[in-house]
Amino acid sequence: MLLVVLVAGSILEFVTVATAERPLVLLPLLGLFFFACFHAQASGKGGAAVFLMLVVGIMIPLLTILHRDLGSSALAILAHGIGTGIVLAWLAHAVLPDRGGVDAAPAARLVHPRPTARAAADTVILLLIVTICLIKDEWATAMVIPITVASIQTQVDISAGARASVGLVLVNLLGGIAASLAFVLLEIRPSLLSMVVLVLLAGLVFGGRAALPSASAKVHAGALTTFLLIFGAGVSPLPGTAAESFSMRIGYIVVAIAYAMLMGALLWPRSRPASRSLQTLEVA
Repeated sequence: MLLVVLVAGSILEFVTVATAERPLVLLPLLGLFFFACFHAQASGKGGAAVFLMLVVGIMIPLLTILHRDLGSSALAILAHGIGTGIVLAWLAHAVLPDRGGVDAAPAARLVHPRPTARAAADTVILLLIVTICLIKDEWATAMVIPITVASIQTQVDISAGARASVGLVLVNLLGGIAASLAFVLLEIRPSLLSMVVLVLLAGLVFGGRAALPSASAKVHAGALTTFLLIFGAGVSPLPGTAAESFSMRIGYIVVAIAYAMLMGALLWPRSRPASRSLQTLEVA
């Protein structure tokens, strides 16, 4: 995973620098990258790596265009975070090893019946919001919007029903609200211990539910992603920018959720029979 992120990020950075003055070349290339990621997801391949690749595909071009060195810095931070995460996971397993128990049923892969059409629709949705961030000065640093859109696209299909869609919206919005409240608490008592406790609580609440073998696991993982994005943007804003206000951070989340759900309702292909909207393949 570390190697994939470094290679993909380096290629994207090179392409962005080479075509920064030619958006009609850059945007189709980004679209091809997004399409490959979404097609892998719709075909039941890639797993969690798909969302990580989408984050790389959003962050590196936006930051590189904003400032030449920011793309390289962001790529280094991502690589360092992945490497550190691997080490910490190993250490956590050494301290609290899995003692076994009842084996859970093998995870299922969800394969969309029309993967190419779904991937094309998702590509249009994400590429459009990335383009808006590139041309709209006040959204130049609002990466949380396209990343939240990508997070929602990899969570629940709108064809799953109105109840699932409402739950997705509420849980992701809750992640943004929790992040904003956590940032306010951190400003009241600014210390490393306070930040560790706040992130730990978010990890236990959202990450704990994301680790459970349930249909809502991906939604809670998306909410944790939203929390980390909003909280991190407040704690360490991009160079030359200030931490956004509470209302602005929540506004970004609302805009991203509303945009993703509306565009999904308009562009996502409908399955032929309702009962066959998704085919389940058991992992051997």
